[in-house]
Order: sequence, then C-alpha cells, then structure tokens
Amino acid sequence: MPHQRKFLSFTKEQLWYLVGLIATDGNLSLDGEHIDITSKSKDFLELIKKSTGLINKIGTKRRGGDSQKEYYRIQIANRNFYEFLLSIGLTPKKSLILGKLNVPADSFSDFVRGVIDGDGCVRKWNHPSNGIEQWSLRIYSGASVFIYWLQAEIEKYFLAAGRVHKDRNLYVLKYGKLAARRIFENCYYEGCLGLDRKTSLAKMCGTSIAGWNRSKTLLSSSQSSRGGETGIRMGFKIPSPSGREGSTPSLGKIWMKKTYRGNTPRDLSKNHDNYLYGGG
Repeated sequence: MPHQRKFLSFTKEQLWYLVGLIATDGNLSLDGEHIDITSKSKDFLELIKKSTGLINKIGTKRRGGDSQKEYYRIQIANRNFYEFLLSIGLTPKKSLILGKLNVPADSFSDFVRGVIDGDGCVRKWNHPSNGIEQWSLRIYSGASVFIYWLQAEIEKYFLAAGRVHKDRNLYVLKYGKLAARRIFENCYYEGCLGLDRKTSLAKMCGTSIAGWNRSKTLLSSSQSSRGGETGIRMGFKIPSPSGREGSTPSLGKIWMKKTYRGNTPRDLSKNHDNYLYGGG
C-alpha cells in the first residue's frame, strides 16, 4: 500500500502559538522533516492534539542526560511545515543560537503565549510587609540574540519593559507585576489554546490588586524604544478572533483561508494566515 500523506490544518492563532512553543520547548531534527514538541504534561499534549487535529501518537523521551526524568513528546513529520519554520528563522540545534524570528504583528500575542508556555515561569507570592499579592513573569533562553529580540518586541507591541540578566548559562527576561499583567492581558483571551495552569495564573494576575498605580515598566507609545503599532489585544473579555472554524482544503499544498493580497499560496515569508500543510 502506498504511503499516505499527512496533512496539518492549523488556524492562524494555533499556528503562531505552536511556533512560540517550538521555539522554546521544541526542536527541528537534522533530517529536514521532523518537528518535536516536548512537555512534562501529557494532558497538555493531548489538548494540542485535540485542538489542532493532530493524529500523531504521544511518546516519551529522556532529557539532559537524566534517566529519571521522563518527558512526553509529539513528533510531527511534515516537510512543508518544517520548511516554513526555517523560513521564519527557526533552526535545528537552536538552544544557543536562536535569533530574531519573522512573526507577524497581529500574531505576536499568540506567539508570546507559546513562548510563555514553553519556557516561561509565572510566580505569585505575598509581600512580606503589606501582604499584597506580588507577581512576576520570567522567560528563559540560552540564546542571547533571541531573548534581547523578544524583550524589544514585547516593549514595542505591549509597552511593557523587562530586564534581562544571566543566571549561569541561561538568559532570564523578567517582568514585574504590572508589566506581567499587561503581557497576560494581551496574550490570553477567551478560548485561546494554552497550558491550563499558566492560563489560570495569567487570569488570576489580571484580577489581583494592583497595589501601585504607576510603574516605570509600563510605557506610553512615546516611551517605547521601537515605536510603531502597539496594543494588539487587551483584556480577557474580548471575543475570540475570527477564522477559528478551520482551513480550506488545499490538495496537499500550503494554502491560506483568507485573501492572498497579491501573494501566491507558497509565499511563506509574506502572509501567514490559516495554513494547511501537506506532507512532502
């Protein structure tokens, strides 16, 4: 029996969330075809499968030379999807060399949510003096170019300032309470795909007592070092983005649900809407 091609059908929001997840907690193999998504939570990978229609089996792997730590993974074999990831800046063996990525402005919120779910840490504690809830968001990476690019893009689009410091071999991008809240308000919305635990923490942070009314980490558009478009998405009560119903069949070619605006279906670098990836 001839080998049956596998098709991947993602909405735009799912696609760029997965890009953020793969950029942090995934990898591209050297064979030019396989993409790996890894998580400690099997339920999380089941959620990704259910939401995106993936039929791949969830396997297990060991990481970092520790035979006692078992992780779960989905391995996707799809040459077109692999080439798309290369076209936006992802690369095999990316841990220390990942750089700037070509993420569309209107998909940056979904991308950052994927980054947070992959290599982010949301922490809550009570201030020892006043008892007010404190929050922080940390994003970890071994790649300095990527982490400083991410810092600049978050400042540009969300008007939230963070600090980068190095902890051993990792770069840590840290945001305090008010900046973290602004990032969460932009990235988490009703019905979005995400890790349940971090989605719940993001919503809790959004409803916590602010404490301070002003912060140097919250910028105006004139203060942003990058300028340009800001405020992509604000608040948890906004309606779900359009175009979640699915993708148009494409007979095995990469196809977009929306209009081309002059770009051909295979022009991966210009227009990233709803794609259907045909295995090749």
